[in-house]
Formats: sequence, C-alpha cells, structure tokens
Amino acid sequence: MYEFSNKKELESPFYTYYEIKKGDTLYKIAKDFNMNPKLIAELNGFEIDDYIYPGQTLLIPKKEVSYYITKEGDTLNTISNIFNNKVEEIIKQNETIYILPGQMIYYKN
Repeated sequence: MYEFSNKKELESPFYTYYEIKKGDTLYKIAKDFNMNPKLIAELNGFEIDDYIYPGQTLLIPKKEVSYYITKEGDTLNTISNIFNNKVEEIIKQNETIYILPGQMIYYKN
C-alpha cells in the first residue's frame, strides 16, 4: 500500500488515489469505481483476498488509461503491440521501464 505525506503527491494523470475508510471492502471500492476488484488488487501489489485497512491509500485507474502488468519475457515491442502504439510513446508516458515481471506499464489514450 502507499503512504503519502502531502496533497501534491495525490495528483496523477493516470490514477485516482482513494483512502480506505472503515467498512470498505475491495469489492465495494471496485463497485463504486466500476472496476474489476482483481485489477485494483494487482495494481496495488496485493492479492484479492488480502485484508485492507482504513487509512491506506489505493491507486484506482482512471477510465482513459490502459494498464499492463509485465510478465516474464516481455519486451518493449510486445508491450507496444498490446497498447497498439509506438515504443517511443510508451517510454514517454512511463518514467521508468525495467520490463521486470510485475511492473505496471500504462498508456493514456
């Protein structure tokens, strides 16, 4: 989970940051944002059955952004094909790309 020290860190063109409240479940949050709960769990680095705590902050993907979690053997070319865009555009929108399994790559349409 992510911890933020100030409001400026809560601004992103790719995500909405959501602070978990008492009584929230991953399924309720996913329903509120019309998202798949498994995707929210994956993007935040935990399993769908993991417990979430009030006060934690979740990354919730914005509607106009496409996401991909890298797998073993991925290359920039395979990722650009997934997004149906040029490698240069994928690199431009992602600060750091290591192409390690489990890295989140995003592309804003």
